[in-house]
Amino acid sequence: MSERSVGRWRAAWLQGGIEVLRSKGPVSREKPTDAQWERLEAELERGPLAHGFAEDQRWTLSRVKTLIGQLFHLGYTIEGVGKLLHRHGWSVQVPLQRALEG
Repeated sequence: MSERSVGRWRAAWLQGGIEVLRSKGPVSREKPTDAQWERLEAELERGPLAHGFAEDQRWTLSRVKTLIGQLFHLGYTIEGVGKLLHRHGWSVQVPLQRALEG
């Protein structure tokens, strides 16, 4: 921490007491609204091809992150996208069979 920050905290404390120094939580918590989540689910149902991902037809966390950014201008980390999807009941899909190598 810098001396300047300490000075600002001290000034705030002198003006408003200890309450002004209490955390008010994160500065911003980007999360989609219910309406945005419904739209995202509808767009995910349309599939990756509908959103320009032609090389294969699987959603990846990276692709979902890109879609969220394009649709809602919200920024998420890959980990955050995974947590968001998990909270809404989406899960990782694993192939039923392993590819045969021959």
